[in-house]
Amino acid sequence: MHRDLVQSCDVAIIGSGSAALAAALVTSAAGLSTVILEKTAKLGGTTAMSGAGTWVPANHHAVAAGIDDTPAKALAYIRAASPPGWQETEDALWQAFTDFAPEMLAFVEARTPLRFALTPEPDPMPDLPGAQLHGRMLSPEPLSRRLIGRLRHDLRPPMLPHIFTYQEAQRLDVFHRPIASALSIWPRLLWRWLTSQRANGTALVTGLLKGCIDQGCRIETGAAVTELVMDEAGEAVRGCIVEQNGRRIALEARHGVVIATGGFEWDAERRARHFSGPVDFVTSPPGNTGDGHRMAEAVGAALAHMDQANLSAAAPHRYEGGLQGLSLYFFREPNAIVVDRMGDRFANEQDFNFGERLDARSAETGEALHLPAWVISDARLMARSPLLRRAARLQPGWLRQAETIEELAVQIGLPSDRLAETVARFNRFCAEGRDADFGREASGRAIGLKPAKTVMLPIDRPRFVAIPCNRSFVSTKGGPRTDASGAVLRRDGRRIGGLYCAGVAMANPIGTRAVGAGTTIGPNLTWGYISGRAIVAESRVAHHASNDPGETT
Repeated sequence: MHRDLVQSCDVAIIGSGSAALAAALVTSAAGLSTVILEKTAKLGGTTAMSGAGTWVPANHHAVAAGIDDTPAKALAYIRAASPPGWQETEDALWQAFTDFAPEMLAFVEARTPLRFALTPEPDPMPDLPGAQLHGRMLSPEPLSRRLIGRLRHDLRPPMLPHIFTYQEAQRLDVFHRPIASALSIWPRLLWRWLTSQRANGTALVTGLLKGCIDQGCRIETGAAVTELVMDEAGEAVRGCIVEQNGRRIALEARHGVVIATGGFEWDAERRARHFSGPVDFVTSPPGNTGDGHRMAEAVGAALAHMDQANLSAAAPHRYEGGLQGLSLYFFREPNAIVVDRMGDRFANEQDFNFGERLDARSAETGEALHLPAWVISDARLMARSPLLRRAARLQPGWLRQAETIEELAVQIGLPSDRLAETVARFNRFCAEGRDADFGREASGRAIGLKPAKTVMLPIDRPRFVAIPCNRSFVSTKGGPRTDASGAVLRRDGRRIGGLYCAGVAMANPIGTRAVGAGTTIGPNLTWGYISGRAIVAESRVAHHASNDPGETT
């Protein structure tokens, strides 16, 4: 390393996903010099790879559509949907989220070229108090990557091209019918391709970056933050150490540092400590190694919710020259069930929060109750799933096939008679139109999207298929405990001055049990916004104090 360089700014933002960019947008719009520090060579984090489904209750698009929603209704829904005991520690954060989420969305649209559109999805637990059948889910409309100039080359690429909007992908059933879907709207897709327009997470990050650029943010890639710098009293964070291009930079941040580094799912040791048992894939950027967690711990931050995560099934996929996971919900196919290590079903596969069921732990030992788990299906699954067929070619042996259920059970090490009875029992339920064990047919009706016949079809056409269905990580959701302003707290509950945390890097108040499809992106944006607002408010207090001569003695 060369000799340390010393630089300064008002605000340092560590990370470049939705939470980071929302925080940067707020602080820079208020006139604070803001530096965005991204460890990897690509901007956007997990957000850039995502579908950008965005859950924002009481948003102005819903109001314009005549939908009656309020922050109070959303708060009632979150309270009803969340796990027992969470309200005691999370209620103040839930209230802050529901109060500020509508304001956040309006601010983002005012300060960036982003425009959002409602999706047709209801809240997934529609019978709970405060649930809405429409109006809380949105996704950004396409934007041209050319808006951000040379930075377009630094956008983190998605695993699948973001050429379809979120709404089009749902309506056209892109994952099952990619070619037919593309042909049905080919002039629109061709125009997007020619004009470099993209939707989903690419659009979201492009729009946020454009807003940050216009507000004067400095954006650095390949800038790994390795340490937080405290004041002499050890009470407040005053900056950070950055390693970039062989240089070590001491960056003073006069008004605050925001940790928005994503999850720790690529830190195998820490992940194993909090999620014992089989892991299939990690689907996020490999840079999500828990840097923010380690740095916050080192300055005395309390960590919480470290056993919470966004979990999904996934299939092998080639990304940036390596093999990692692509989130696919093949366990929700109508002719598929999920069985545990004994060959038994253990949950409704159509449950919106199936990842929580998959992650069930023993109260005594903390060990996973159902893992290893397997998706069991038949030839029709492969016939209608081109992505699964491609995945099977990428990693031979990942997907198993056999002419009979009994042969399949032997291949995957399950009791053959038990698995055969489980499949036969499910097939009887299909004939009767009623899942007597888990009520799967009712869950399809409850969310208003699927009639019973499309959520339950028999598994009876060879060759039979088994696919691993263990934890695959989209992101962990534990981290530094914060207050309702995003300020990081010590183990004794006191604030660490000048340090904020947002997104999935924080002890997220919405954990593994999500309350809607977009309850990662929507809350992440909002927590970045809330943290940015708090920094701006603190900076104004400091400014007034420095300009007040006070009383001399």
